[in-house]
Amino acid sequence: MMNYKGYIGRVEYDDENHVFTGNVINTRTVITFQGSTVDEIENEFRASVEDYLEWCREDGVEPEKPYSGKFNVRFSPELHQQAALGAKLLGISLNSFVEKSVRDELKVMNG
Repeated sequence: MMNYKGYIGRVEYDDENHVFTGNVINTRTVITFQGSTVDEIENEFRASVEDYLEWCREDGVEPEKPYSGKFNVRFSPELHQQAALGAKLLGISLNSFVEKSVRDELKVMNG
């Protein structure tokens, strides 16, 4: 994974064509890049993000923010109640409880 200005690029190696190919994974907009060396793929990733931002400026379009920190979560009423009670028992907000739960789960996943 690569990160530039908050945009995250994922790279794969195409062994048939002997080239690295990548795409930005945290936008709905399709942003791709490729290169034959590590330096080239890193430069092309940054150039693709810059091209996207320039395109947005020229067209008067607001670029997608690579995550605002806000998202809506839908729970069953029962799970919503359990989460709210868990938060209350810990003395934290429901938002903090969900954030802590996600963070803890990611720690388990990432070792």
